[in-house]
Amino acid sequence: MAPLFDQWEDVGVGMKVEVINNDAVLPSKVYWIAYIVKLAGYKALLRYEGFEGDTSHDFWCNLGTVDIHPIGWCAVNSKLLVPPQTVHQRIRDWKAFLTKRLVGAKTLPVDFYIKYPFRQGMRVEVVDKAQLSRTRTAVVDAVIGGRLRLLYEDGQGDTEFWCHMWSPLVHFVGWSKRTGHEIKKFGNPNPPSLPPSLPPSLHPSIHPSLHPLTPTCTVLLDGYLMVGMDYSETPGGADWFCYHASSHAIFPVLLDGYLMVGMDYSETPGGADWFCYHASSHAIFPVGFCERNKIDLTLPKNYDKTSFSWPKYLEDTASKPAPSRLFNMDCPSHGFEAGMKLEAVDLMEPRLICVATVRRVVSRLLRVHFDGWDEEFDQWVDCESSDIYPVGWCEITGYQLQPPVSAGQFGVGERVGGGSSVRIGVCHLN
Repeated sequence: MAPLFDQWEDVGVGMKVEVINNDAVLPSKVYWIAYIVKLAGYKALLRYEGFEGDTSHDFWCNLGTVDIHPIGWCAVNSKLLVPPQTVHQRIRDWKAFLTKRLVGAKTLPVDFYIKYPFRQGMRVEVVDKAQLSRTRTAVVDAVIGGRLRLLYEDGQGDTEFWCHMWSPLVHFVGWSKRTGHEIKKFGNPNPPSLPPSLPPSLHPSIHPSLHPLTPTCTVLLDGYLMVGMDYSETPGGADWFCYHASSHAIFPVLLDGYLMVGMDYSETPGGADWFCYHASSHAIFPVGFCERNKIDLTLPKNYDKTSFSWPKYLEDTASKPAPSRLFNMDCPSHGFEAGMKLEAVDLMEPRLICVATVRRVVSRLLRVHFDGWDEEFDQWVDCESSDIYPVGWCEITGYQLQPPVSAGQFGVGERVGGGSSVRIGVCHLN
């Protein structure tokens, strides 16, 4: 969901706010009242009171930043309201002027700014990017715009993991035990040494109420029933998990409506690449979905486009398709259209958020193209994914936005800047 989405109806042209007075000669920072002249996304064109009809000092301001406040903020925080120098002599009685201008005026809600329930030092369970079929405990190292930088507690391998706080990949501590999901255990019974940026005390766990379970969905499946499943998947913030649409099989069914899903073309032993989905997930689709919507399907080993058909494959593997009634196929009136611009997480390198374009819309699925990059890097996401954001999201949250690359700037998979990878890996949908 976009920042401030639930309060955006309160914002409109003519609304009064308190902002820094950039037309003052005082040595300390002072403020003045301005009103919204025009809105463009998160940006508002503001005009100081007293400049009616005069556009010479109009300026743009991001409504989500801490530099803009509701009327009354200066009084509460003992800040000075000082008229701009340019118009200071135009009006004799500023108090009477403002009283007249502010009576009946609208301002920002007091609780307008973005708040996040996650804090640095909280403990969570999150998918193990080294082995998808299990989780690991991690500690929140940073929260930026609702996105979490997590550090695996065991300190083994690449310890950094990025995802949004509402991603289906992150859970409260105890979730794995509750659902029967495998979790990696590490031998040290004492808290491991953590980066200096984290509090040295014992880290609190997030409460289940901060990250509630997906509503339970009753699914009538045998415990280990093998079912061919066809779906397109780009789960939030997984740099190792951006699959093509592919044929899948259901493995163990967990509690609370969760189930493990494995790729039929995988040769990974022991089911290490099985992935956990909730039965109500919008990321799994019934057999034939890709064919009906002209989405390429990655086929099982020893099959090609000529030899593969679902009836033949189901017969060859003695499997049966999951009934269509089990899939959550509802589609909201999301409003996305091909050609729309947005900011999107690179699921192969989830710390990066890039300038992107909606290339295609299939029901609630969006094919996202990264501007300046080849189509082989395109990825499919759900219309309600926590990995896509409106234009201006990075600026409002202080997150770095990756600009489009110019033609020939980088080769495919080329590394730049201190060895960090740029869009490495090409298992996006096509």
